[in-house]
Amino acid sequence: MKSVIPAAGLGTRFLPATKATPKELLPVLNKPVIQYVVEEALEPEGVDEVVIVNSHEKPQIEAYFGVDQEFEDMLRSRGKAKEADAVHAAAAMPVTFAYQDDPKGLGHAVLCAAEAVKGEPFFVLLGDYFVPDRQMCVNMAKVSAEHGNCSVIAVAPVPADQVSRYGIIAGECVGSLPGVEATGEEEGAVWKVTGLVEKPAPEDAPSHLFIVGRYLLTPRIMELLETQGAGAGGEIQLTDAMERLLAEEEMYAVVVDPLEGCDTGTPAAWAATNARMALNDPSQLAAFKEALGPVSL
Repeated sequence: MKSVIPAAGLGTRFLPATKATPKELLPVLNKPVIQYVVEEALEPEGVDEVVIVNSHEKPQIEAYFGVDQEFEDMLRSRGKAKEADAVHAAAAMPVTFAYQDDPKGLGHAVLCAAEAVKGEPFFVLLGDYFVPDRQMCVNMAKVSAEHGNCSVIAVAPVPADQVSRYGIIAGECVGSLPGVEATGEEEGAVWKVTGLVEKPAPEDAPSHLFIVGRYLLTPRIMELLETQGAGAGGEIQLTDAMERLLAEEEMYAVVVDPLEGCDTGTPAAWAATNARMALNDPSQLAAFKEALGPVSL
């Protein structure tokens, strides 16, 4: 089973920094964002490979996940064995690449990985968001297995006055994760999805649950993406193909805590995620507070 991470975008929100460094390689503490996502993508049982959908304009990502024996040897010769081990661990991860040199939307990015997926169910993880405990996709896989290996998406509640900013699901709560008591839009609830509504008006929203960037999809979605026309923004939208999938197959959703993951999609969110990770890391906490100094928020 594979996990797919779309990573071909230009990262324009981070310019001029991303002129030379892909946003996926911007660090959160001492690891780039995309390594956290890859580690999360490999967590569910049965996932043996991560396919990064890259652009040929961003060879730095491939270099990061490639072996550089000369560099490792240099580190070890200087007594930096721990650092050399960390570099080698990233290079040893089962990562392969597909390419999207003419970005045409998220649906098109996923379709670029069709050959690598080869008719199997697969995860899609957006590359500017990661889950530190890596359990979101694990829980999605459990729900899929309980419902005939169907597609499952992660959703989170949003205030009613903000639903018009997101794609919102329609459906009903049909249960919850093991050990969780949830009957509505609470964390751990499991919904059967009946529709996907893009940016509804508050009075028309069928729920307050939006997709947070984690998908477990059946192989049929690739066939639908092959014939999917352009949608919003003139791009091939994954959501449009998922709506077509709903007409043929069941789909479920797992409600997650919106604070369960870390967003790095904007400079402010990336900076906040670095702070959050430092505050939650005992090895970094004291040094981080000292470096921060007197700050008034």
